[in-house]
Amino acid sequence: MTLRCLFVDFNSFFASVEQQDRPALRGKPVGVVPVVAATTCCIAASTEAKDHGIGTGTPVWEAMEKYPGIALVEARPARYVEVHHRLMDAIQDCIPHGKAESIDEVPCWLIGRERDPANAIAIAHRIKRRIADEFDWIRCSIGIAPNKFLAKTASDMRKPDGLTLLEAHDLPHKLHALGLRDLCGIGPSMERRLRAAGIRTVEQLCGTTRDHLRAAWGSVEGERFWMQLRGHDLPDRVTQRGSVGHSHVLGPELRSFEGARSVLFKLLAKAAMRLRKDGFLATGMAIRIRFVGLEHRFERDLGFAPIDDTPTFLHLLGEQLRALEQAIERKRWHPRRHPPLSVAVTLLGLEQAGDVTAELIERRRRDRDMSHVVDRINQKYGNNAIYFGAMQHALKHDAAPMRIPFAQIPETAREEDIGTRDKAADELYLKRERQYKALAETAHREAQKRRARQASAPAEPFKAGAGGWAAGRGRDETSATEIGRTLPLF
Repeated sequence: MTLRCLFVDFNSFFASVEQQDRPALRGKPVGVVPVVAATTCCIAASTEAKDHGIGTGTPVWEAMEKYPGIALVEARPARYVEVHHRLMDAIQDCIPHGKAESIDEVPCWLIGRERDPANAIAIAHRIKRRIADEFDWIRCSIGIAPNKFLAKTASDMRKPDGLTLLEAHDLPHKLHALGLRDLCGIGPSMERRLRAAGIRTVEQLCGTTRDHLRAAWGSVEGERFWMQLRGHDLPDRVTQRGSVGHSHVLGPELRSFEGARSVLFKLLAKAAMRLRKDGFLATGMAIRIRFVGLEHRFERDLGFAPIDDTPTFLHLLGEQLRALEQAIERKRWHPRRHPPLSVAVTLLGLEQAGDVTAELIERRRRDRDMSHVVDRINQKYGNNAIYFGAMQHALKHDAAPMRIPFAQIPETAREEDIGTRDKAADELYLKRERQYKALAETAHREAQKRRARQASAPAEPFKAGAGGWAAGRGRDETSATEIGRTLPLF
């Protein structure tokens, strides 16, 4: 069975970028969080933090208990996307790569003589050297195997900076030491189902029959998993997106009805923009709000005719949130006692825009046209250069910024808020200003040293001839000229 995939996984990617950009964080446990709040969780952790048992998904309060001195840094998605594209270019110099699985994972396909184990390992070392030459602060783990599933598994078997080769004769015994959750596609719920089916170890998983796994999965996915464990290269499933949505944990300054409402409006406007970009219409909406100290959530599920315009979506959302306003008026909900903690909105039942009859009602057609115009303006001048007034409170506090979804690399120019972009530009300007000041001070010191040397040096004898007059006059008049001063030509 031949080798087909080389899988690159960048170790502690977000945290490594933060440590590189902030030298004070280097060598220290770092947790990257979506928002600075004790109620959220780490979306990434540095190698040093992982040594203390802190990893992706660890709640902030738990991370602080495990290591009280951990540095918590708010995520900067635009910066991570920038580094991601540079890393992709570096890998491309060594081997053509496929579509990134996520921002820190990329499969590369082996062809011809590249499938020879020695050649595949040589390519892996070449990738590591190429990345080290340009990014000496990022390490990667690489897995090589007969299919993408096993290559991804191999990349996780030795971290950080590992290289693992799985060939046909290594299967399945090299997998037996792994846990069920170490295999891609097995999460908490699937692990419970496998245990209910009598499968508790990877060795038992590898030894069971195809029919048994199909029954455990409850679908043909069980058979696909059985074949991938044995090295078969299967085509990716063709799936159609079923929803577009966003969620956000509210910061303390937004834990009020007005703050939650404003953030929900912003999330919904962003989801509607993505919906139109991908050419879909939605036929449903799900709204969720969680509260501090309450198990009961605010939940609303709507169904409607296919639409994609932002004004209609926001109108429907506002109608549903009216119930919370009434609860406050009737003293049935006290926002200060049980403030909103997180909000989420999802557009459901997606249909291709071309499959639905065009809008006949004039007002609705006008709303659709306006939504597309707003999209084009924001794409050109920055996201939320134009926005709906109900989003003002969220924008003021930089709530719900650009995020990096799983298995998708966002377009920074389209999704990064213009306010965030302005802050990044200000930081870059200040950085360049500091660099220019340092260069100017260095040049000034060098000019002073040069004048001192010339003042103490003995005068040269006069030289007649072609070089005498010009050379002598030029030396006397221009040698002491400060750097940056403009002299007359004649």
